[in-house]
Parts: sequence; structure tokens; C-alpha cells
Amino acid sequence: MNRIRMALTGISGILVAPYDSVGELAPERLAPIIDRAIGAGVDILVANGNTGEFYALDEAESQLFTEHSVQLVAGRVPLFAGIGRGIREATRAAAHAKSVGADALMIHQTPDPFVAPRGLEDYVKRVVEAGDGLPAMLYLRNDAIGTDAIARLTAIDGVAGVKWATPNPMNLARAIDASSPDVIWVGGLAEVWAPPLCAVGARGFTSGLINVWPERSVAIRDALNAGDYQQANTLIAGMRLFEDVRAEEMGGTNVTGVKSALALQGLDCGAVRPPGAWPLTGTQAATLYSFMQDNGLLA
Repeated sequence: MNRIRMALTGISGILVAPYDSVGELAPERLAPIIDRAIGAGVDILVANGNTGEFYALDEAESQLFTEHSVQLVAGRVPLFAGIGRGIREATRAAAHAKSVGADALMIHQTPDPFVAPRGLEDYVKRVVEAGDGLPAMLYLRNDAIGTDAIARLTAIDGVAGVKWATPNPMNLARAIDASSPDVIWVGGLAEVWAPPLCAVGARGFTSGLINVWPERSVAIRDALNAGDYQQANTLIAGMRLFEDVRAEEMGGTNVTGVKSALALQGLDCGAVRPPGAWPLTGTQAATLYSFMQDNGLLA
């Protein structure tokens, strides 16, 4: 648990789900991406996150993604397995993650329209129990459940951290104040939102950029750790165009931007499955190419 909490104060890198030429999951294509991220100093890698198209994968594919990621990471950094969907599938996924050697769970916030806060507590408890001792990071995309409910979720035995993915720093500050100091709060809106969330108590951040440019993510982490917000914001300004491309079409180009950038680096990870957008529009592609060229990131 202490190792996981320490790692959560750094970068949680969300891996893409790579496909082959006919659209089948091809996790072996992650090898150079994982090696580059770990070599740059990324603290955690996550399989089955949203940048990994979790909701586009079936149950068998999600398990394969976790299993191969564990093998490719080979213990060099903690590997978190994303867990979600219905409670039966989620508990099976947690047990599978434990059986193949994952280090921790990242529990997606359920997207069902009828979610009671106490029902979500029961969901998390049962998933953590199925993980048989694996620490868990909660993925919070909607803070409307309220501070009290969030505090109760963080009090569940086995919860090590929370990935806070809402643009509400003041609500984050309230949740931190209401929760145990042992919980690590992670900025879940990537590098662009890392400074304001860090300013109120988040100690790490998530990143999809690590698939493409992990050195920049690590430099931002180090600047924030040193309290140098000016340097962090300068570094973020230099990569913001990448995030702007990913944010288009209601966020539907999030993964598209990452996979398109990887293809420009000679690391083809296939297309994006619907309902994600594929491919980039001509304007989006031109913007991305200029960004990659200007920063020396092309193959």
C-alpha cells in the first residue's frame, strides 16, 4: 500500500489499447510505448483506462489488455488495472487482475443513470473485496454525489487514492478536508489541469501524453513537485495544442489524437473504435502534424 500511495503522487500514465490492421486487440504493440514511458520516469501505468478505450473493449479483451500489460511492465512500475461496468463483470475483472499480477485497481465511476451514493459504496466495496488485497484508486468523473459521499468512499478499506476528473478545484479541496490524510488525490484531467488541482491538494496527475511524449509529462511533474508553477505552466503551454486536438468533438478525439501521434512516430496502434472519432479531420491532422514537427516528435 505504501508503494502504491507513493507512486500515486507522480504520473499515472493511461495506455492506449493497440489494435492490429483488422481491428483486433494487439497488446504486444505496447512494448516500445511502455519501455519509453518507464525510461522517461513515469510512475504508474494503467491498462483499461478511458484513453485505453475501456468501454469499447469486451470482457475478454479487457482481461487480455491487463494480462499483457503486466507482462510488458514486468514489475518496473506499478501496473493498475481499470475496472468497471456491471458489478458481476467488475468483480470478475478485479479477481482476474489479482490473478495475473496487477499491482492495483483503478475503479471507474459507474455511468449508469441511476446511481445512488450508497449503491456506489457497495459497488466499490465488492470490487475491492474481489481484488483480494489489491489497493484501489477511485476514478471520480462526477462530484455531484457530494462531499460526504466522497469521504465515505475514500474510507473504504483498501482505497489508496482518488483520480479527481472534474474541473472543480474547490470541491476537491472540500473532499480532501473531509477525508483521511492517507488518501492520495490525483488530478484526473491530465497536464493542463494539474497546476490548479495541485494547488488545492492533488499530488499527482494522469496523462495520455505519456504514450507520445513522456519526457514532457515528467518535466511537468518535477516542476510541480518543486513548487515551480511558472515553469510547469510554461511546459504545459508547449504541449497544450496536443490536448486541444484531443478535446475536440466533445472529447471524441481524445484517443484519436494519441493514436494519430503514435502513427506519426512509427508506432501504429490502429484506429479508434466507435463511438470515438476516426480519423482526425484534415484540419485536426494538420494541427497535430505541426505540433509533432515543431517539438521534434516525428519518426
